[in-house]
Amino acid sequence: MKSFAFPAARLASRFRTLAITTVLGAGAMLMGAAPAFAQIEIKLGHVGEPGSLFQTSADEFAKRANAKLAGKAKVTVYGSSQLGGDKEMVQKLKLGTIDMALPSTVMTSEVDLFGIFEMPYIVKDRAHMARIEKEVFWPSIAPLAEKKGLKVLAVWENGYRHITNNKHPIKSPADLKGIKLRVPEGKWRVKMFQEYGANPSPMKFSELFTALQTGVMDGQENPLTQIYSAKLQEVQKYLSMSGHVYTPAYLTVGIKRYNALPADVRKILEDTAKETQAYVYERAAKDDTDLLGKLKQSGMQVNEVDKDAFIAASKPIYEEFGKGVAGAKQLIDRAVALGK
Repeated sequence: MKSFAFPAARLASRFRTLAITTVLGAGAMLMGAAPAFAQIEIKLGHVGEPGSLFQTSADEFAKRANAKLAGKAKVTVYGSSQLGGDKEMVQKLKLGTIDMALPSTVMTSEVDLFGIFEMPYIVKDRAHMARIEKEVFWPSIAPLAEKKGLKVLAVWENGYRHITNNKHPIKSPADLKGIKLRVPEGKWRVKMFQEYGANPSPMKFSELFTALQTGVMDGQENPLTQIYSAKLQEVQKYLSMSGHVYTPAYLTVGIKRYNALPADVRKILEDTAKETQAYVYERAAKDDTDLLGKLKQSGMQVNEVDKDAFIAASKPIYEEFGKGVAGAKQLIDRAVALGK
């Protein structure tokens, strides 16, 4: 009877061939999958709700940047505080656990001189803001943020802030007496409204709707885009067009994590961040008109305020900021001069 058993040498040779084929096949599969693994995800977080200026700004930036990055990296936007509140996201930037964020008022907690944008009525309009950005922000404030591990890529917008509440129209600072008012996490906004006679409390934006709905807070202050997109008109009766503060928004990265990105990716992100500003300003100006009409249609009672009375009541804030923060007086004087 004929034996079909392979000699030992032939068996060993066949196993070696099979092993080599398997390894080569696995290598080919890995090489074929390489682009998917190599793509860098750049997470961009913000607190804005769908339809807010934060959301439209971040989405526009991501769209433009991703077109230029062409698969080398991808910016993914996480809105509605998915990556945390502003304060949490700034800390995550410093720790290197997220890539980008769009903070606003909270930056005063990192660098005192950001408080210049907390001074009431200091920014007259967007053209004035552009001059302040060029001659005050970039040379004197941005470098201080870098010392804290944060790099601002571009200055965008949160907007002109107005007061809403459920008690009565606010026409002068005296009308704020005793009003429980939610403010962002920044000490100068708290001091401002204490000076006006309100009872301000810092609170995450994501907690605001419920606080107003349940009466924990009587009111709040925000740009129209934040008011409308967060549906605050459903839980607030009065909108007082105070325009007391213009708040920029800062597209910000953590230096440690950012510097690990390839140089060409960083350049695309920086160039795109700055070019997106024009879109942000155009969209913000349109929102100022469109959203006021929509808020009136929703049933909110809208009134103008006595701005001269608010400006007069703001003098102690300027004095405290100017005396208490090194370099603040010079920056205030320069910003005011740029508005003349």
